[in-house]
Amino acid sequence: MFNHIVLFKLKDFQNDQIKSEVRDEIKNALLGLDEKITELKYIEVGNNFELNAASFDISLVTRFDSFESFVVYRDHPEHQKVVTLVRTNTADRAVVDFLD
Repeated sequence: MFNHIVLFKLKDFQNDQIKSEVRDEIKNALLGLDEKITELKYIEVGNNFELNAASFDISLVTRFDSFESFVVYRDHPEHQKVVTLVRTNTADRAVVDFLD
């Protein structure tokens, strides 16, 4: 399996309500990829328990049969739509990819 783990840190927003709404929008957009990209074998998205923690705000765990399947996912038009949403609203990200 090829595993792709990503942490996202959101930008600063005018208030907590907007931040919470954006965080939920990103989470739902990521989870929606499960129905649209068959190469995606597993997806889990978690919002950090604390809205205003110093840590990252959103975690993404995905699994694929192979690196090649991950590339199909990465380049898929539906994924690219979510990438645009994420890039618009995040300040930082951390990524770990590994095989098991």
